Amino acid sequence: MDTDAWGSDTADTGTAGAAVSESWLTEADYEAPPEVDLRIDRAHSARVYDYLLGGKTNFPADREVGDRVLAELPGVRADAAAARAVMHRMVRRLAEVHGVRQFLDVGTGIPTTPNLHEIVQAVDPACRVVYVDNDPIVLAHSRALLTSTPEGRTAYVQGDLREPERFLADPGVAATLDLREPVALTLVNIVHFLSDEVAHPPVRKLLDALPAGSFLALTAATADLAPERAEVADRRYAEAGISLHFRSRERFERFFAGLELDEPGVVLVDRWHPEPAEAAAAGEGKVGLYGGVGRKE
Repeated sequence: MDTDAWGSDTADTGTAGAAVSESWLTEADYEAPPEVDLRIDRAHSARVYDYLLGGKTNFPADREVGDRVLAELPGVRADAAAARAVMHRMVRRLAEVHGVRQFLDVGTGIPTTPNLHEIVQAVDPACRVVYVDNDPIVLAHSRALLTSTPEGRTAYVQGDLREPERFLADPGVAATLDLREPVALTLVNIVHFLSDEVAHPPVRKLLDALPAGSFLALTAATADLAPERAEVADRRYAEAGISLHFRSRERFERFFAGLELDEPGVVLVDRWHPEPAEAAAAGEGKVGLYGGVGRKE
């Protein structure tokens, strides 16, 4: 694992330039609900990630970006698997150790198994989860996000991190979450698509809307380890109209201002409570993502 990655969703270690699978989507064979505006002629970050991770919910524009990245950074697939794995570990720890039973996941991405609700409802079937995303393809696949246990509840809300007031007012949020009780806000691999000026205000608004005892679980890309590789990714994404904003550890930590950091604090994601089988490799710290969890007092 020798490159940086900024994706989430299911992992696949396939190689760059692989032949296009017949099961991948094309505009002709994809049937979307009538309310969904596909806009598949432009790459979308969530669908590029899906392609980099071996998924099939992507289109030619997404695969073109992915192939350009993979041509220069072939290790990105394995790194993205580490990013997905840390989300699983974060929410499992929040449910098991901290007793959180409500989750607000903003920037959900293409549904994969296990989804966040499957992880936390395995700890307690009564857990409740609201998924939020601005990609219409996620709306088309939202049924996969709604397979809650009978004891719990899940909902999908169309929304954008930059407009938290709009999705917080959605009836699906009120019907699923009790905002008088602690909520874990999960922002996994989303803020690195926004500048500090754009990202910090909505994150703070979301935290302000949550009660004491709530948590922020956050990951974001950094160029601290390998600036030359970050430059390659930045260039390739920019060519498709997708902006990346890499953060130093100091800049990343600013998101946790006023919060009590859960141990081990802000670290590279492969060092954040790695599973026993991952612990040896975690010491290498080669994944270009910081992660952390903080508690609101």
